Amino acid sequence: MTIVKSLINKIVSDKPLRIGIVAGEASGDVLAAGFVAVLKEMYPNASFEGIGGKHLTALGLNSLFDMEELSVMGLVEVLKHLPRLLHIRKTVIQHFLNKPPDIFIGVDAPDFNLAVETKLKKAGVKTVHYVSPTIWAWRESRIHKIAKATNLVLGIFPFEASIYEKYKVPYQYVGHTMADSIALVPDQSAKRTLFALEYTDKVLALLPGSRAREVDTLLPDFIKAAELLARSLPALKVLIPAANDAREVQIKLLLEELKPAVHVRVTQMSARDVMIAADAVLLASGTATLEAMLCKKPMVVGYKMSKMTHIIMQRLYKPAFFSLPNILANEALVPELLQEDVEPQNIADKLRPMLQSEPHALISRFTQLHKMLQLNADEQAAKAIQGLLSQKSSDE
Repeated sequence: MTIVKSLINKIVSDKPLRIGIVAGEASGDVLAAGFVAVLKEMYPNASFEGIGGKHLTALGLNSLFDMEELSVMGLVEVLKHLPRLLHIRKTVIQHFLNKPPDIFIGVDAPDFNLAVETKLKKAGVKTVHYVSPTIWAWRESRIHKIAKATNLVLGIFPFEASIYEKYKVPYQYVGHTMADSIALVPDQSAKRTLFALEYTDKVLALLPGSRAREVDTLLPDFIKAAELLARSLPALKVLIPAANDAREVQIKLLLEELKPAVHVRVTQMSARDVMIAADAVLLASGTATLEAMLCKKPMVVGYKMSKMTHIIMQRLYKPAFFSLPNILANEALVPELLQEDVEPQNIADKLRPMLQSEPHALISRFTQLHKMLQLNADEQAAKAIQGLLSQKSSDE
């Protein structure tokens, strides 16, 4: 029996596969690239198509649309782009219905991907959704839509499992790929060398977001806060990692308008390198807050949304916190500033002590959370996908 199974597995691994993937934004592109690299080793003849960014396309993904078109956040903000988003989604669905893949993997972007998955699953395609929608935060009833859309949810946070168990929806916690790729003790000295920084320099990383609206909304206040800090820390250096070419152009144009009275450098080197090189981080809420935590950096997290989106979210959002370090710890480890609290003086007051001394207790807590997420996520996710593919072969 073991020999038969081995032969079946060999046939499955040698069979050319078509794998559909849609990643909706930069963080999903990085996440997907990790398990795709493992899948390419498992299935050397596999082809990948759908929507992705620079990391997935570098691995050979045929991207049907520019991923930037899907990177829209906020309930009200999405409405402006809805006709185009619906057109893209309809086109993607029809593409995969015409040429069904062996499996479809939607990475995050639930409003887009769950609709695609539902149509494909109904047509007999195995579907995986990687990164659980935030049903733990708001609209838990979405679990029923998720159940109809996917054969398996791959989750990146341990606290999600209980909800899926409650509704008996297939779920596997795989950990977070960033926790695997970042050292428990990052080498700040090596990263400072990349940016020609001295050991004694005081460095602030500014990450105003990967979306155009976020940069326009947050960067002016972030820069003004840095200027206030520079009054007491005159040698302060500011590093801003641009997520892509478009963000770099946007950031540099804004800086020309703002003419900051502080040393600022914009780079397309990775945000992770910038954060590790820095003493503290000021950033938009999102996946980057998790990365900053894994880099063991004290941080201030800020976010602004439209007034209407804020009013709606006040009614729907359940957790006490909105930044991932605080949600994971279920306590206020890092300052969170929302809406009118994102104000230069307020930001500067929160950041100043972080730049003046190293918060050892906070770094110790971050290390504990890091270990909890460190499960070799890329391999875990690829094996789960392989399991569904094998099940499909058996069903056939």
